[in-house]
Amino acid sequence: MITPNPLFDERVLISREREKTINVILFFAHKVNFLGKTKLFKLLYFLDFEHYRDTGRSVTGMEYFAWRMGPVPIALEDELNEPEADLCEKLDFNEIPVGGGLMLKITPLKEFDPTHFTPRELRIMERLAEEYRDAKAHDMTEATHVENQPWDRVYRKEGGKHKHIPYEYALRKQEEDAMREIVAERQEFARYFGEAQP
Repeated sequence: MITPNPLFDERVLISREREKTINVILFFAHKVNFLGKTKLFKLLYFLDFEHYRDTGRSVTGMEYFAWRMGPVPIALEDELNEPEADLCEKLDFNEIPVGGGLMLKITPLKEFDPTHFTPRELRIMERLAEEYRDAKAHDMTEATHVENQPWDRVYRKEGGKHKHIPYEYALRKQEEDAMREIVAERQEFARYFGEAQP
């Protein structure tokens, strides 16, 4: 039987995910053009689901839901209406007019801190920033709606409008069982000793 580590505090994992999330947003705010809420959500989704597919864990720890225009991390969506102080001190959020409507423009106020990330996480972030540097949100819709990918499986195939998108949907069928075992082991380890680093 595994004995819990009395020095382990679950709040450390939560604050680490929070710091990573804020720094991922900072990274994309520095590296890509036209960063509004929808483009940010798509970049975060690509990052988290690709990293999960490779390692069995997401980068930010956020949960995504299948909305009509694509995957949405609801907790962040809600917070962007009234950002917390730690988010506001590092990023500026302003509504600007775009094509007859308004877009929430995200601008960095601080520098990105790479010390929160693994080399794999940084590689994925760099590749996404390069690939989508000049894309507008509507240009990225097709990429999030690819047939048989997580959003498509929930929204179209399962009729799950506004339903949770399981990270397991990022896995190919032959990988699912093996990755589920890895994820279960990682969760048990994190619960008792703190988060394992890949």
